[in-house]
Amino acid sequence: MNTPAKAPMTREQVIAGALARGIAADRLHFFDAEAVATQPSSVGGPSQGELSGLRDYTHLTDVALRSVREPAEGLFIAESSKIIRRAHAAGLSARSYLTSPKWLFDLADLLAGNDAPIFIGTDAAVEALTGFHLHRGALAAMHRPVTAPVEQLVADARRLVVIEDVVDHTNVGAIFRSAAAFGVDAVLVTPRCADPLYRRSVRVSMGTVFQVPWTRIGEWPVGVDRLRELGFHVAALALDEDSVSIQEFAAAAPDRCAIVLGTEGDGLGRATIAACDSTVMIPMSGGVDSLNVAAASAVTCFALQRDPSGG
Repeated sequence: MNTPAKAPMTREQVIAGALARGIAADRLHFFDAEAVATQPSSVGGPSQGELSGLRDYTHLTDVALRSVREPAEGLFIAESSKIIRRAHAAGLSARSYLTSPKWLFDLADLLAGNDAPIFIGTDAAVEALTGFHLHRGALAAMHRPVTAPVEQLVADARRLVVIEDVVDHTNVGAIFRSAAAFGVDAVLVTPRCADPLYRRSVRVSMGTVFQVPWTRIGEWPVGVDRLRELGFHVAALALDEDSVSIQEFAAAAPDRCAIVLGTEGDGLGRATIAACDSTVMIPMSGGVDSLNVAAASAVTCFALQRDPSGG
């Protein structure tokens, strides 16, 4: 026997539930698919009145557009209740939240602790606005943190990962997750590398992009010399005739070490390899000559742990 589906919560029920949990009613802004379609904007979606903040959530599946807009407008999107909580735990603040009535109360304790607007839409309205079906509970438009200068970021670091021109957001997120798991002190990304705070990167990293300090390094591969001047031995992860195994390198790794990981297709540029102090490779068998950059990052970060116990 099938259990009848629960009737959707009415607006009055949502407001009452919010008030009972310490969320002010004037923070709740309801919208439907018609509101999304009828309010004009330069990039589509609502742009006027109390729904103007919804513009932050338009065209979320347009990677090229969002990759330009989000840094320029000082925001990024956190997707899912877990990621939103991790962003707040890292000290970041929300511009607004977007959810549906059935998911609103999953974040009630966090929502009650600030005064950011909360946009509540039907499933159809949220999908019309964002371009995809939201099945992870909620989205938040977060204020993008100001990144520190390289010199400040690495002042006390001993293990760095440098991501050179990796353009796949999934790979960037996975690299950050490995960096967090294996005790990397900071991550540097080159100018052409994908945005670590893009929605997919954040999601794949499971929010560890908020945990591992990172910033962009300027002109590259000139930046190799900059890292060397800051006291780092810079090692390229690449298959090269002069490469040493990661095990051999890790056994006598310099106290301060930066590992450079290359782009998905071609790996590190020849100029980068030439500029580095040494070249490291991951020995493989079974006819496999290379790993995905995300997998390679996990192996490398694991091998270079200074204190695997975490103590």
